[in-house]
Amino acid sequence: MSTLYLTQDGAVVRKTGERLKVTLQKESLLDLPLIKVDQLVLFGNITVTQAALQALLQGGVDLVFLTTHGRYLGRLEPEFSKNGILRRAQYEAAVNSERCLELAKGFVRGKLLNMRAVLQRAGRGEHQAELDDPVAQLRAVAKRLARATSLDEVRGVEGNGTAVYFQSFEKLIKAEGFDFPRRVRRPPTDPVNALLSFGYVMLHKDACAACNVVGFDPYIGYLHADRHGKPSLALDLMEEFRPVLVDSLVLSLINKRMIAADDFEIGLGNVYRMKAGALKTFLRAYEEKKRTEIKHPSLDYRTSYWRCLELQARVLAKVVSGELERYVPFLIR
Repeated sequence: MSTLYLTQDGAVVRKTGERLKVTLQKESLLDLPLIKVDQLVLFGNITVTQAALQALLQGGVDLVFLTTHGRYLGRLEPEFSKNGILRRAQYEAAVNSERCLELAKGFVRGKLLNMRAVLQRAGRGEHQAELDDPVAQLRAVAKRLARATSLDEVRGVEGNGTAVYFQSFEKLIKAEGFDFPRRVRRPPTDPVNALLSFGYVMLHKDACAACNVVGFDPYIGYLHADRHGKPSLALDLMEEFRPVLVDSLVLSLINKRMIAADDFEIGLGNVYRMKAGALKTFLRAYEEKKRTEIKHPSLDYRTSYWRCLELQARVLAKVVSGELERYVPFLIR
């Protein structure tokens, strides 16, 4: 998946022939074939001409709109998938409490075991002894899922495991200037939380895209409670990939000094946001991470992390359609 990120405030996106051109006043910022773009992500005040908009939608390209600082606003998508049979199976599973419960357990199990793997991988070295206990706790918490008899219990197990994980997260940070007392979602009040929150916004838009590619309705899920305007299924699919795609990337950016503590600005309410240079560094690293090829843990071939996210959506489609008995989460080793 080729994603084009536009962060220059005031830029204009135009279609010229079969090419997409981005300009800022009289300056040309970008000129590339339309066929090379699968997704367009727009930060802040960026204009897309009518001709460009029509060409992008006709080409199956969805547009994601964010504020200048990366807060998700919404998306404009091509024609909805014609796979009504899959969506009917999705809806039927969503009103079946037993199937909801089993699917929710699969998503949470993947998240818990991948968080455990991140602690094991990143903790090798000086903090290894300190991390033995949280690693063991996460394994024990994951085992409790089998005894859960309701969605509330599953969500409680997920919350307990996430608390254990983030209580140990600061031990994985090796660069100076980065403190992480606790996970703060909205708004992020320190650089690490700002990086995590922004990374989850990026993962969210990719999970929505995976739902659309397969033919799901992203607003009807199993683990996350349904609420007007909430893409519950995309949030479900995100869970097992949060530690894999975002948390590990944030640690890498910090520990390799690619992003420094002074790469952030502080707004009202002590809200931390990345400066322009750090934002571009993050986006470039996130795309590289998505395109990184690995050997799929349950399939006998190499593929990218982005493709793994789509494959999980396809596994879920086979489960809700009755072709597979149970959902097997994506687990890193």
